[in-house]
Amino acid sequence: MGYPDVVASLPDPYYRATLGSAYLGDAIDLLSRLPDDSIDLIMTSPPFALQRKKEYGNVPPEEYVEWFEPFANQFWRVLKEDGSLVVHIADSWTEGLPTKSLYHFRLLTHLCLRENRRFHLAQDFYWFNPARLPSPAEWVTVRRIRVKDAVDHLWWLSKSPYPKADNRSVLKAYSGSMKNLLKNGYVPKLRPSGHDISGKFQRDRGGAIPPNLLMMGNTESNSHYLRSCRAAGMKPHPARYPYGIPQFFIRFLSSQNDVVLDPFAGSNVTGIAAQELGRYWVAFEILENYLKGSTFRFSGDGVQSTYEIYQPRPSQQHRLLDKANTD
Repeated sequence: MGYPDVVASLPDPYYRATLGSAYLGDAIDLLSRLPDDSIDLIMTSPPFALQRKKEYGNVPPEEYVEWFEPFANQFWRVLKEDGSLVVHIADSWTEGLPTKSLYHFRLLTHLCLRENRRFHLAQDFYWFNPARLPSPAEWVTVRRIRVKDAVDHLWWLSKSPYPKADNRSVLKAYSGSMKNLLKNGYVPKLRPSGHDISGKFQRDRGGAIPPNLLMMGNTESNSHYLRSCRAAGMKPHPARYPYGIPQFFIRFLSSQNDVVLDPFAGSNVTGIAAQELGRYWVAFEILENYLKGSTFRFSGDGVQSTYEIYQPRPSQQHRLLDKANTD
């Protein structure tokens, strides 16, 4: 099933690029229009169950699993058998107490233990953001009884125990010591830990296999997206994950011409990462101002000749006003 078949039943997109399209609307409604077994990778960051409410909406931790359930049912239906679901989710603190909520773990166990729709936990990943500010301030900087939170969770889930994946597509550059080892050789031996390091260890395989701890900052204070939002007098999305997060998983878990879906697109970091990696992409977002701002990601310096951008269709409010003015 190709990309045109995947989006055939969707309404007109809010905007399109050469390999994908973004849609304004409720994700449940839009998901229900996608064909069964049509998506290769769902890469998304849903609203978290935070105590401090965000403008894009948050449900309380105790209601989160119930809120997520309809999305999970649709994710299962639209994913291919060898497809993957990657959910970026932050933890939360108990209101008024220096203790952590377990809502994200309850979500994980629910997704993996529910009868008749059991996702597999292919692997747990963690995003370490060294630039994150100390929080929560009450316990970290005021009372000094906790250290700052700097890690978010990334659950890699799949319908099959053997989803499409290839870690050769995300190899890291060898460290200096490893380069020296490859150059000078290594004597196979049993290490004190008990690991038997064979001669195969010194083969140059093009890079090192990355760990499941992804370390990257989230400081794009002068990015084209933020500059364009400021110039247009628009408020940027307040909870953007860095480009490197979707880039890593799209490279790792999909191939050229696969279809990547983000049902909570926000500023559409997933879409631009998929586009630049040669994947088709579909993005859903319920708030028009975020979707409108996300068009700036596809019009930066050096990409004008690569992307074909269509003007967003008028909002529902503007269409109603135009109709009233002509009646």
